[in-house]
Amino acid sequence: MDFGKMVKPELASLIPVLYLIGMALRASRLANKWIPLLLGGAGILLAAAYLLAFAPELTFLQAAVSGVTQGVLAAGAAVYADQLVKQSGRAS
Repeated sequence: MDFGKMVKPELASLIPVLYLIGMALRASRLANKWIPLLLGGAGILLAAAYLLAFAPELTFLQAAVSGVTQGVLAAGAAVYADQLVKQSGRAS
């Protein structure tokens, strides 16, 4: 499966944004177990907001469903990227 075909190109920019939000959350006193959940929520809100604002061909329901899907995928990619960075540091 090609991840590039699953995430809309215009929403791929959410991945580094969510990664940075995750780094900020990790630096806070928030327990690590809540970070993926918060990133998922932030990804959904940001993706849905983008689609509602810039995809006039979509109905509200289509934008909401697509926002959930795209937001979860972007958050998953951000968490995965964080884990790759952590694991690459441990491998040496």
